[in-house]
Amino acid sequence: MSISVFAPASIGNVSVGFDVLGLSVKPIDGTLLGDVVSIVQADKDSLSVIGEFSNKLPGNVKDNIVWHCLTLFNKAMAQAGHNTVKLALTLDKRMPVGSGLGSSACSVVAALEGLNQFYQQFNNTGFNQKKMLLMMGEMEAQISGSLHYDNVAPCYLGGMQLMVPDANIISRDLPQFDDCFYVMAYPGISVSTKAAREVLPAHYNRADLITFGQNLATFVDACHRNDKAQAFSVLTDVVAEKYRQHLLPKFIEAKQYLVSQGCLAVGISGSGPTLFCVVDDEAKANKFAKWLKINYLQTETDGKNYGFVHVCKVDNQGACVIENDT
Repeated sequence: MSISVFAPASIGNVSVGFDVLGLSVKPIDGTLLGDVVSIVQADKDSLSVIGEFSNKLPGNVKDNIVWHCLTLFNKAMAQAGHNTVKLALTLDKRMPVGSGLGSSACSVVAALEGLNQFYQQFNNTGFNQKKMLLMMGEMEAQISGSLHYDNVAPCYLGGMQLMVPDANIISRDLPQFDDCFYVMAYPGISVSTKAAREVLPAHYNRADLITFGQNLATFVDACHRNDKAQAFSVLTDVVAEKYRQHLLPKFIEAKQYLVSQGCLAVGISGSGPTLFCVVDDEAKANKFAKWLKINYLQTETDGKNYGFVHVCKVDNQGACVIENDT
């Protein structure tokens, strides 16, 4: 048997919720913006890496996070008393590394959910949602250096997820605004999560802490009351943006333009360099997407442009099986 699982891109932080808020997104044109992991039973464990951004990953597959996911999953299966078999995994790396779109989370979620779905069908074993999230968080922490679920949770569960300080719950689903469009512009350069975290201050002043708490609380309240105007009026980043924006060429100018043109909100997706802007009109979304293609995408040092712009909606499904051959 074989199975393929797709894991979608996500906006980490969503400006107002540093490390505690994440939103899963999908392009309205049907593009699979995320990673795919395919799994088939084999004579030995193996990993192949394909896809547009595969050349940005370690050459040794045993250094790949998907291989580490296989190791972790097999260990968890053994601890639970479940049998495993040898598997051949293929990672279709469709997400740029260091994009701020949850690239590592996509690989982690697609791999672990693919393994779980495989074994559920193969021998009726596997793990529940809570155990899966814990493993996904553990893998993500390996890469970024700290445990946070703001990419893996929405990537796995879909929708907008609020991380809560309860290991038995981990994440709560927040209501979203279904008429909103999220224009995602990846300029074609990479920013490592580790580097983006290192520019942040070790301590914050009291005024910023008060503003952060007030804005996040107001945003969550507005989501539950379906008050779009209130929600996006506080969608600002007082924790990271002012320290990270210098890492993102053209971000300041792009944000100024988009805000002046009536966007509901503009921010950095995760640690960047992807910019996202929010509108509630499809024509405006397409207009801003065209502007960003011209004014925000950049050329890498190898002379190529790896950037893209997608008009997206909220992805309420999260990780899903896209091919299943039993």
